[in-house]
Amino acid sequence: MLFLLGVIILLLGIGVSIALHELGHLTPAKLFGVKVTQYMVGFGPTIWSRRRGETEYGLKAIPLGGYIRMIGMFPPRPGEEAGFIRASSTGRFSQLADQMREDAYEHISPRDADRVFYKLPTWKKVVIMFGGPFMNLVIALLLLILIASGIGLPVQQTANIAAVQSCSATATGEAAADCDEAGRTAAAAAGVKPGDRIVSIDGTKITSTTDFTDIVRSHPRKQIPLVVERDGRHVTLQVTPKLQRMPKQDSSGTQVVNWKGEVEYENVGVIGASIGGTYQDERQSLPAALGTFGDALQKTSSVFLKIPQKMVGVWNAAFSGGTRDQYSPQSVVGVGRTAGDVTESKYATTQDKIVVLLMILASLNMALFVFNLVPLLPLDGGHIAGALWEAVKRRIARLRGKTGPVYVDVAKALPLAYGVSIVLLVMFALLAYADIVNPVKLG
Repeated sequence: MLFLLGVIILLLGIGVSIALHELGHLTPAKLFGVKVTQYMVGFGPTIWSRRRGETEYGLKAIPLGGYIRMIGMFPPRPGEEAGFIRASSTGRFSQLADQMREDAYEHISPRDADRVFYKLPTWKKVVIMFGGPFMNLVIALLLLILIASGIGLPVQQTANIAAVQSCSATATGEAAADCDEAGRTAAAAAGVKPGDRIVSIDGTKITSTTDFTDIVRSHPRKQIPLVVERDGRHVTLQVTPKLQRMPKQDSSGTQVVNWKGEVEYENVGVIGASIGGTYQDERQSLPAALGTFGDALQKTSSVFLKIPQKMVGVWNAAFSGGTRDQYSPQSVVGVGRTAGDVTESKYATTQDKIVVLLMILASLNMALFVFNLVPLLPLDGGHIAGALWEAVKRRIARLRGKTGPVYVDVAKALPLAYGVSIVLLVMFALLAYADIVNPVKLG
């Protein structure tokens, strides 16, 4: 039941995000006088709608997107009037472009001739098309501020020795039950004990597990001082990390998986101890929260730049049993599964569950912002690119002494839009399958 509740909460959050995205398009469009005939959340059959003024507002059966319909999205061909219905050309791609133009003219009447989208100045077109992604960015920002400054984020206060292995791992990766002095782990040889609170290592004060492991991993076969607090007093130990081949980690301590879905390894120092710690929720200042938002946006953008590489890893994880990268892209299936697992977890408090669900929604909105700005149709970025190219084309025409209106017919890019749509559908299908057979595991 809790699993289902988490999925429902996430779907509602996605629905609200989609509705606000389309509102980001709708508001400036109406402000600039463009006639908007439909505002729809979802795709497929309409399950509810109501007309307010000249706009029909409604919900559709498949809540995986939305749209607003503006009249005159595409200009007529040179020499033809807007709204003129003509015979289609024989070329297949030309037929598609002609059909798109005719669909765009469907709601145009003489009194609406100057309320078409294609006649707007470039900057107004950009504002309308950027309004949707911008709304997703605002949602992500507000959610992250709410989490970081309103609720608080867990901050590690201390790093403690949770357990100490007596014997080093063998070549097979298993720890021997018994060993001589040479086979003992670096922690056991140095006298490290479970319960020790780590004060510093190699002269660096330690408050987080990542800081400690980073120093240990970077000092194989080098003796370094380790200061621990034991029974209320500081004890200085000399520890020499042993060289061992271990999975590679990124700056956050997450295991690195290459594009083939294989875990990457490197030779690092290990001491043979498990590190725990104490955590406390702390509210961040607004500047710190904005910094957290900036870091998250940078990471999201970097993931999109690696989409081809990431999708190869998803393919290998789905069909070759490869390791699924923790930062692998996910479909709605995977994200819903994660939300359900979080809500159902017995090891998280109610506040922790709320924070994670809000983080998921913030991440989704941030991903929608970046994704929609890709300059390809049918994405918003494709229309923005068309508007900017129109401004350049108009400037060139004026320099050549040409007068009259200059438009860029993005309908000509319809074949590309269909190709992009097919690629996106294939990606969604692959991600959904991978999310079922080899989902991303929570850390």
